[in-house]
Amino acid sequence: MVRSAMNEDGQWPTEAETRAFNNAASSAPSLLLSGMLLYGGVGWALGKWLHMPALLPIGLVTGLLLASYLVYVRYGRRQQR
Repeated sequence: MVRSAMNEDGQWPTEAETRAFNNAASSAPSLLLSGMLLYGGVGWALGKWLHMPALLPIGLVTGLLLASYLVYVRYGRRQQR
């Protein structure tokens, strides 16, 4: 991800803006991994219980898709002023 050194107003970013960018950059991969782990774990448990091993990859993909949507909603949209 490439970011301009200055904000939209041509000013250097404030410390709060820099901190917000760094938090977003570190939390997006965490959200993706946790979504896969959560839904993959649910898929694994249901697969063991129902004797259907195909539920593990279904849970992993579902978790990745839902987590990707969450990252998009949190960080991908342009913020309205």
